[in-house]
Amino acid sequence: MYILGISAFYHDSAAALLKDGEIIAAAHEERFTRVKHDPDFPKKAVEYCLKEAGIKLADVEALVFYDKPLLKFERLLETYYAFAPRGVRSFLMSMPVWLKEKMFLKKLIRDELKTLGEYDKNKLKLLFPDHHLSHAASAYYASPYQDAAILTIDGVGEWATASIAHGQGKDITVLKELHFPHSVGLLYSAFTYFLGFKVNSGEYKLMGLAPYGDPTSPDIDRYVNIIKTSICQVYDDGSLWLNQDVFDYATGLYMVKDDAWEKLFGFPVRKAETSLEQHHCNLGLAIQRVTEEIVLKMAQEAKRLTGSPNITLAGGVALNCVANGKLLKSGIFEHMFIQPAAGDAGGALGAAYAAYHIYFGKERINLQGRMDAMKGSYLGPEASNFEIEETAKRFNAVYTYYDNFERLAEDTAKILADGNVVGWHQGRMEWGPRALGNRSIIADARNPEMQKRLNLKIKYREGFRPFAPSVLAEDETEYFDVATPSPYMLLIADVVEKRRNALPPNYHAQSFKDKLYFLRSDLPSITHLDYSARLQTVHKETNPRYYGLISAFKSLTGYGVIVNTSFNVRGEPVVCTPEDSYRCFMRTEMDVLVVGNFLFEKAKQPKFEESDEWKEILTSD
Repeated sequence: MYILGISAFYHDSAAALLKDGEIIAAAHEERFTRVKHDPDFPKKAVEYCLKEAGIKLADVEALVFYDKPLLKFERLLETYYAFAPRGVRSFLMSMPVWLKEKMFLKKLIRDELKTLGEYDKNKLKLLFPDHHLSHAASAYYASPYQDAAILTIDGVGEWATASIAHGQGKDITVLKELHFPHSVGLLYSAFTYFLGFKVNSGEYKLMGLAPYGDPTSPDIDRYVNIIKTSICQVYDDGSLWLNQDVFDYATGLYMVKDDAWEKLFGFPVRKAETSLEQHHCNLGLAIQRVTEEIVLKMAQEAKRLTGSPNITLAGGVALNCVANGKLLKSGIFEHMFIQPAAGDAGGALGAAYAAYHIYFGKERINLQGRMDAMKGSYLGPEASNFEIEETAKRFNAVYTYYDNFERLAEDTAKILADGNVVGWHQGRMEWGPRALGNRSIIADARNPEMQKRLNLKIKYREGFRPFAPSVLAEDETEYFDVATPSPYMLLIADVVEKRRNALPPNYHAQSFKDKLYFLRSDLPSITHLDYSARLQTVHKETNPRYYGLISAFKSLTGYGVIVNTSFNVRGEPVVCTPEDSYRCFMRTEMDVLVVGNFLFEKAKQPKFEESDEWKEILTSD
């Protein structure tokens, strides 16, 4: 039985395909179209999934959309009615789109499917699970647990903005929901907007900014108090009430009422790309702390309601790896699993899972000793040697081919140890927003200049942004104060004490840049200001090539850890094909590109002739 799940028409469209309950393929549409956060119907992602399975659309038994559009439309109408006469302009802008397209989503989907091949519309079932059920299914059914609490937190689905459910065997029971307009995700996005970042894509920047807040400053407690008295009320079960007098998202065109927030915090909304001041950092730390408090209270409530020793998480807020790290440390649950594609893209997989296990009533598959059902999250397309060679010929590229991977790993390790930056393109593309060693830019974590170089010369992004470490799973405790696998880069862990450098007495009074470039450990390029790191553990069973590379680096240097960041520049989706990788390599100051067993040195490449139009994407994120 083949079931195809899709998410589309908001942001991060994606497709995922199950065969008898096992994931065959999953991919984001943006990776194929090269449009960041592409919201359109995921035609190319669907085509890839079908090709990977070797089937046609006619072989699919059900197509499952990740939410209920009519219920979402009902929420929209009720919200406008409740806030009337406010929101007239927003109402007039949104209604034509709904009445023309989204009200007739079944027809829109069927029209799109016609372009993908012949199928019998009487046999292909179209199913529409709830948005938060799709999130819950994506986390629970992919986890190794037969009994687990399921916590989903995001901006908003139809009505729900967060949910607590109980997964038992093949069944999911929803126990509690928080409803719009009260939302943890929208609260965090409001601060994302106020601090000058883009909503729905800049939340991770806010998370990275928070450690630059001065924890000794009285402003932190003052900001937290303002948030919890004037902006929201947080209750013991983690539910919250948002004061709509200071927000604009329910019926307006912006997240917040700028004047009201300026009066509350004493400074105006930050414009994108303007300088970050200490008060911006302090407010970032304050909202991060409030978010962590809410997540922990919701988890405590989930524990009370289910009694399970395990928890699974999904929804956009589950990508907040700082909050995830705090939840892990709290000990509320013994075990935790987070869906690597926790945002809306992951709803495609969850929708397919919900159909298979709930609608069709199928039992869960045996994982046969695997960590989880995600296969390391390497679920996208893989390039053949022919495709790599064809790309090289098209650009007249010069390369060295290795018929022995061990030697390739050794040479690449030496290139890294010599201070070079490497584009690393291997195997199947990752599913989810994190690069996990198959579409990664990698470097030596010991190099004190590497964070600055990667941000400014390779990624073309803000200098404060941190980088993640990839560490051999068995070496995790040698570098980080945690003993839990983190294969999907969704947990924050502290660098162990023995590797830290003591902060100078006046550290928190120093300027933003002085803090940024202080050497905090013997792994300066991955140690954030608060000694934390967004950790990826690398496992031989899920990614033997990446594991082999880091092992070769350890043999050479004694360190089983390297820097890993996504293979793209700011504003661009992660690379998918060898052509994407070569273009990104030549546009930036990367030194070496490795695609499969082909190694390209920048110094040996012909002049790269291309217009500068691509640079426009640098300001689009």
